[in-house]
Amino acid sequence: MSRANLFGRYLKNFSKRNQACRNVFGARIRHGLRASQEKTESTRAVARFAAVSSELVTVETLSREIAVTEQNLTTTVWWLTRLALLSVAAIGAAAAADGGRASLVNHVRSANERFKDVGVAVLEGYEPIACASGVDGGAMGVHYVNARLIGETVDIKKPQAVMYEAMPDGAMQLIAVEYITTKGPASLDNQLFNFNNAPNRYGLPPFYELHVWAWKMNPRGAFADMNPTVTCEHHAAK
Repeated sequence: MSRANLFGRYLKNFSKRNQACRNVFGARIRHGLRASQEKTESTRAVARFAAVSSELVTVETLSREIAVTEQNLTTTVWWLTRLALLSVAAIGAAAAADGGRASLVNHVRSANERFKDVGVAVLEGYEPIACASGVDGGAMGVHYVNARLIGETVDIKKPQAVMYEAMPDGAMQLIAVEYITTKGPASLDNQLFNFNNAPNRYGLPPFYELHVWAWKMNPRGAFADMNPTVTCEHHAAK
């Protein structure tokens, strides 16, 4: 066989082997590309799953927070309702107490208007004692006391002491009355008396007393002992 034919056959075989290599190489490249694409898609799928999971976790967390918020709101509303009811009850009780105090003061005033004339007190057996003033200011005024009424019973129309304040012109102005009993605990229209131990200004054994400032307002209360607006100044000058 001539050299030309041999060379031609060699070129033909080389071309076949080269084509086969290209086919194999191309197949490997395509396989690698597909693997890379699959890996990319897998990575993207994992990322999407992670994002969805994160969103689900966020939604779940938000749902729990909303539930907690709703529970806290319900608890807050419950407590606010309770506080409102308690406030209403307290206001009602305070109003009822104020109404009771006003009622007693009015009752005492209407039952003892006759004592505006100090002469009436004298005619009924009341005798004056020295004007009583407080160490921290104020005074009780001049007590006209009826010792025969001091005992275990209390009558709203017969106070044991009638209290006056001496005016600059010497007139005696009715300002309050005092109920005294030796039996206690004592009350008048549900208003409790104060306890006074011995010795005391009346020289009595321990007793219970209640002042009612029915004719002169007392900043310390209608049933306080001393009244800061009362003075003994003009009585002492008499």
